[in-house]
Amino acid sequence: MSVAEQAVAPRRMSSLFERYLTLWVFLCIVGGILLGKIAPDLAHKLDGMSINVNGAPVVSIPIAVCLFFMMYPIMVKIDFASVVKAGRSGKPVFLTMFINWAVKPFTMYAIAAFFLGVLFRGFIGAEAVDYVKMPFGLNLDVGAIYGSGTVVMHEGIKMLEVPLWRSYLAGCILLGIAPCTAMVLVWGYLARGNDGLTLVMVALNSLTMLVLYGVLGGFLLGVGRLPVPWQALLLSISVYVALPLVAGYFSRSMIIKVKGEKWFKEQFLHVLTPVTIVALLTTLVLLFSFKGEIILNNPLTIVWIAIPLFIQTVVIFALAYWLAKVLRLRYEDAAPAAMIGASNHFEVAIATSVMLFGLSSGAALATVVGVLIEVPVMLMLVRICLRTEHLFAKDAV
Repeated sequence: MSVAEQAVAPRRMSSLFERYLTLWVFLCIVGGILLGKIAPDLAHKLDGMSINVNGAPVVSIPIAVCLFFMMYPIMVKIDFASVVKAGRSGKPVFLTMFINWAVKPFTMYAIAAFFLGVLFRGFIGAEAVDYVKMPFGLNLDVGAIYGSGTVVMHEGIKMLEVPLWRSYLAGCILLGIAPCTAMVLVWGYLARGNDGLTLVMVALNSLTMLVLYGVLGGFLLGVGRLPVPWQALLLSISVYVALPLVAGYFSRSMIIKVKGEKWFKEQFLHVLTPVTIVALLTTLVLLFSFKGEIILNNPLTIVWIAIPLFIQTVVIFALAYWLAKVLRLRYEDAAPAAMIGASNHFEVAIATSVMLFGLSSGAALATVVGVLIEVPVMLMLVRICLRTEHLFAKDAV
């Protein structure tokens, strides 16, 4: 095949896991519900193996291990030296940072609050409640009011009783402030985008998350009347972003120095891939083992959550893609700039929701719905990109 033919040849996902991610998540839903019926105490026992502060579970050790192995392979792939190239990229990087951190978190909050808190509230259950973890660092008495919740004793543990729709809103917020740094490499590749630019933007977003994820998360959760103390967000960012990021950076440098970059890419990363998949699917099964009753009693729950997530994805993509046209970007830069804003870093969102609110929380369920719709929605947007490539002038700058 000639170079010209390779340039226009359709690109496909090589990983069976990536190609059928929606199917795997659906199977996890079924497996989790069955596990909850057959062995209802198993997930509780695993989640009970935790680090406690003031008698309250803060970090579930089994889940923390699973989530670390979800995050580490993402971080170890990133060459952070490429960040120095960002200055040469100019407008595409500016557009991505603007959409991801100045627009997307706030549109996610507004769209989710409208659909879950107004339009679908009656379907979810106006009086339905959720039991989430006590905020880290707080030791409130039973009956105390905190945000929109009340401190109660639930299964022998102090928990915060909150409206169920607000718990779902919290999960949507955590998705909205987590720009994708993993699967976007696949979406940009399929859309025939600039792979080098995508890597630079992934590195920048990973570093920016260390600062802005906690700031924006704390602010928007507070607005949503689910306030989280800064210590909780700091702990979450440290465990689920900073730790795998640091581990990935140093292990990448050491392995490449000792074994070479070819061995690192062809051997080491190949070994990590199934570990990542097992960690993600195990976490999803455990989560759905808690949420089986809610899903069976109200099977449309996932639909109510998916609708605002779908609308948010399309809106952000359309806005970023239109701004790329206004800024006269080349198609190769416009496609990944729009993709990285539209897709979500669901691994970080799942990890943070589990730590802040608990494995059995509605917030954790909402973040998993983001995984469920990720592949079909993003593949739809890839097709839109490929069909509109001609709209971008060849002399764009």
